[in-house]
Amino acid sequence: MRPLAVIGNVNVDLIVGPVAPWPKAGTETVVDHDELRVGGQAGNSALAWQALGVDFAVAANVGDDQFGRWLREAFGRRAEKWPVRPEGTTLSVGMTHPDGERTFFTTRGHLPRFSLADVFSVLDGGALSGGYALLCGSFLTDDLTRDYDAFFDWADSHDIAVALDTGWPIDGWTEANCAATRAWLSRCGLALFNEVETVTLAGTRNPVEAAREIRSSMRKGATFVVKRGPLGAIGIGPDGALVEAVAPDVRVVDTIGAGDVFNAAFLAALAQEQPLSACLSAATHVASRAISTLPRNYGGPMNLEGIHA
Repeated sequence: MRPLAVIGNVNVDLIVGPVAPWPKAGTETVVDHDELRVGGQAGNSALAWQALGVDFAVAANVGDDQFGRWLREAFGRRAEKWPVRPEGTTLSVGMTHPDGERTFFTTRGHLPRFSLADVFSVLDGGALSGGYALLCGSFLTDDLTRDYDAFFDWADSHDIAVALDTGWPIDGWTEANCAATRAWLSRCGLALFNEVETVTLAGTRNPVEAAREIRSSMRKGATFVVKRGPLGAIGIGPDGALVEAVAPDVRVVDTIGAGDVFNAAFLAALAQEQPLSACLSAATHVASRAISTLPRNYGGPMNLEGIHA
């Protein structure tokens, strides 16, 4: 199996809900569920890999408080070298709604100070040679994002294929954010975007056309994946052929981190050198299980080879 790593935002999620309708200011609402858990794009993907029994490295930082210590404990030896920032740990409060969607309130916390030096203090480029690095949380990790070119140079020097999932920009898909994302994608071998992000970035409503248009500016032989929620996923592989996967019909409990779980399962299958169809199938099935179980369940350690159910 090829080596795997994830680089980006690990923070704390406090999930409460469901909430409906939205409460009026000055009132109090009692909800049926609360859960404190590891969050952030990188955190969600790392948790999924951990549950799937996949070996991986995770580069992140934490704040200097009890939440930071708790996050490090969640990943044990993999977090031993995580830098500790003097800021408080970033906290997201997610309010779920009856339809499975959610609303987030997030503090800035430690994430903007995650840097390229932090990445290098954790990851061993030689050990990751020939593998895949999932780069995420691009619009939250300000210090690292400014040094993305140097990060891509480092990845290239070690023959590490970078898979990008920027997440949604805080200020939306402005012209500047679109231009920056396209520049990053030009250095990437893989892209893992959801449908809204894809069509917004491309400026066209058709997700297949949007994926092809964006992929044309990526490296030769790149793979572009569009996550479509209940509609499954589509991917355009190195040969340019379109591949589709249908998501199983499940009762949605909690969609938080669904795309990050998808990314983890997709890359786990890809690291086993599975074809694009099997990678998409693994990703849709593992993500569907995760969003339909409470407490969250990923299916346990498994051999992802050839998974179709």
